Amino acid sequence: MDANRAVNLTVKTWFCIAAVGHTIFLAYILAVFYPPIAQSGLDGLQGLHLPAGFREGDTLGNLAAVAHVVLAAIVIGGGPLQLIPAVRRHAPTFHRWLGRSYLMAAVISSVGGLYMTWTRHSIGDLVSQVTISIDGILVLVFAFLAVRAAMSRRIIEHRRWALRLFMAASAVWFFRVALMGWAMLTGGWGVDWDSFTGPFLYALGVGQYLVPLAMLEWYFHCQKREARQRVQIAFISTLVPMTVFMAIGIFAATMGMWLPQM
Repeated sequence: MDANRAVNLTVKTWFCIAAVGHTIFLAYILAVFYPPIAQSGLDGLQGLHLPAGFREGDTLGNLAAVAHVVLAAIVIGGGPLQLIPAVRRHAPTFHRWLGRSYLMAAVISSVGGLYMTWTRHSIGDLVSQVTISIDGILVLVFAFLAVRAAMSRRIIEHRRWALRLFMAASAVWFFRVALMGWAMLTGGWGVDWDSFTGPFLYALGVGQYLVPLAMLEWYFHCQKREARQRVQIAFISTLVPMTVFMAIGIFAATMGMWLPQM
């Protein structure tokens, strides 16, 4: 097997495992959050495990929280579907409309998340608020650039910005998976669970989007004709253990966070 085929096989393996993890998280969102919100509206946020849930008298904040949760299903469930080549080839109309829905959901969810981060101060400390806000801004920037490229018919460029958008929009999923994988392997070293602060959380705050984005850019480079084989081998040697860690994190998050509440 040559290096190009090995790179593609490694990336496809990563994507398949990530898609399974996204599907489990989607099932958790639909099972835990949708029924009470559908039944009680804003009041359905009460009692849910949300860092910025229902607050009496804060209608705008509660609306932002509901929108954030409801649209998360489109972001988490629609993202992997958009990246499947067979869907793009055999169902182009569905692909386009799902892409538009995904982009709008990611933008609105990010704006709502930014609002809640800076008005409710419910996520860790200032460092955590800044790092998650950077991700929200990246989502908005990547969404704009993906739309601009699509409108200009620059399809290859559009797909690359769409992939960057997927990585940034999936950061909340990466965060949960990495945190639970780390807790399972180390017992939670570097995490103060009471205040939800600590060196590992600070590193993960930026790593949840910078690491996936860096690996994506590395993958783009590996696809170039002039890419050297040793660069491709280094990419594979990095992505394989990261994929194993991601699989561990998915298992830990499923058994420790998602499945017990479903």
